[in-house]
Amino acid sequence: MLHRQGKNSRGQIGFYSLEDLVPQDHYLRAIDKYVDFDFIYDLVEPLYSETDGRPSLDPVVLIKLPLLQYLENIKSMRQTVEQVQVNTAYRWFLGLSLEDHVPHFSTFGKNYTRRFKGTDLFEQIFFGILTQAIEAGLVNSRTVFVDGTHIKAHANAHKYEKKDIQEEPLFYLEQLRAEIREDRVLHEKKALKSLEKEEIKTKKISRTDPESGWFHKGEHKEVFAYCAQVACDEHGWVLGFTTHAGNEHDSRTFKSIHDLLMCHYTMEMMVMDAGYKTPAIAHLLREEGITPILPYKRPMTKEGFLKKVEFVYDAEFDGYTCPNGQWMSYNTTNRRGYREYKSNPKHCIHCPLLSVCTQSKNHVKVITRHLWERDLEACEQLRRLGFTKAIYAKRKETIERLFGAAKEFHGLRYTQQKGREAMHAKLALTLACLNIKKFAKMMRIRDEEVFLFYLFFKSKPILFKIIRKPTEVSVGLSTV
Repeated sequence: MLHRQGKNSRGQIGFYSLEDLVPQDHYLRAIDKYVDFDFIYDLVEPLYSETDGRPSLDPVVLIKLPLLQYLENIKSMRQTVEQVQVNTAYRWFLGLSLEDHVPHFSTFGKNYTRRFKGTDLFEQIFFGILTQAIEAGLVNSRTVFVDGTHIKAHANAHKYEKKDIQEEPLFYLEQLRAEIREDRVLHEKKALKSLEKEEIKTKKISRTDPESGWFHKGEHKEVFAYCAQVACDEHGWVLGFTTHAGNEHDSRTFKSIHDLLMCHYTMEMMVMDAGYKTPAIAHLLREEGITPILPYKRPMTKEGFLKKVEFVYDAEFDGYTCPNGQWMSYNTTNRRGYREYKSNPKHCIHCPLLSVCTQSKNHVKVITRHLWERDLEACEQLRRLGFTKAIYAKRKETIERLFGAAKEFHGLRYTQQKGREAMHAKLALTLACLNIKKFAKMMRIRDEEVFLFYLFFKSKPILFKIIRKPTEVSVGLSTV
């Protein structure tokens, strides 16, 4: 039978409870039940005056607004406030009744500019939520997965200017220079002259967001972007993050995320992709007793030429043997920390492998070996073991899945914030959302398992009676 719904019920008046209007299985109920946001009051208390000004908006409500925005992947704060006005679940989560006035969309932005900017509040909120998961015994930091992802900046790719920028010194530069001096003294070589000028590069600087960086993705994609270095454990919990310009390589930005993790966690293994496979990173981690799990990295040799692995190194005599059996002796140690081994041109000129060995005009083959090459070789030996292969394969289930979820469902693919500090705040709240959802889900599963466990043991005597009763009857019949 055809039925038509009338519109007369729109003006119906009744008695309703906001608690009844929110479904019992709504995920915001689980978040509200298991995640304690009261620690935010202690964090923001120094930022408010105790005597001056009007009563403020509740700081927890103020922080929950952008959390809702990133949880629901809403494009802007204006749209978030519009959704709160009509969505009873959002009102319930914020603690607003149906009659309460929803804060203006500019409220959070003004508070950020006047009160939160220049503080580490959002990073503290991230760690405050993570601490609750750690105390619940859900986080394991023994094996840590580290990777970087790029986030498109809110900057016009055509509005830029080129500037000469002085490169920041590498984190291992002083230690490497000291070892270069020792190595040259050991080989009776003169000390290298200090460079008067630091390395300067010409870079594109955005006029819209100067703190972003020009990022090349493949052959066609070139945009201004930010780079986020993120670490997670084997269960996908986000452990820490740092924010950088999009034109900084992973090997340069690694030290910041490494120092952050060392301050908070005790690690045994660190799993990374080929972008982190450098002698400096391998040496740093092995010195600290952390096992680096790194993948195979394709050699940079020209196609058709002999690869470095085909030259055999002799540690006792400190030299290489080429595929044709000729000896290559030590020559010098350069500024970048590489020992150079050169062949004898008198032997090479008649070598049948010369055409696939070197294009040098003087027929000299040069092989370089870093002072920390042994650390990379140790990583190569670990890479071939079965258990390390299994651990590295978990990257797609942990850090890569984390990036996919953050970009697809929580708006991390692009940013509307300008400046590294604002980008860092967005990253903190977005990654906090991932941990919040995971924490609420895991705690609900744990409670359900405990409840089922309780029901099982509660019903065990009943089951015992049911099983035992027929036995007593049979025994009685046999006796008769």
